[in-house]
Amino acid sequence: MEFQVTTDDTAIALGSGSVAVLGTPRVVAWLEAATVAAAGPLLEAGETTVGTALRVGHHRPTPVGGQVTVTAGEPVVDGRRMTFSVKAIDDSGEVVADGEIDRIVVDQAKFEARAGVR
Repeated sequence: MEFQVTTDDTAIALGSGSVAVLGTPRVVAWLEAATVAAAGPLLEAGETTVGTALRVGHHRPTPVGGQVTVTAGEPVVDGRRMTFSVKAIDDSGEVVADGEIDRIVVDQAKFEARAGVR
């Protein structure tokens, strides 16, 4: 997945800092989106995944206008848990962020019912 950093993606806009560079919450959201996409083909009808743990380092600033490519590797599956290696690379080929994200496979209708989602 590829993204271009906008002013809405900055640490200032997200309330996570005082500089106009890619904010950590946004890069984490992009990495999570990559895991959702990677998990999709592995799911049965009626299943979805929910995030449960993040171990992500944000290593390099990316200015507004910069391009970031995020990827999620094949998951390590342990029962219902999927652990993805994730990486974000900027347009100069440098690692912006990397780590692991855990997701759990759930029955979507049952999960939403328990959560009170209508």
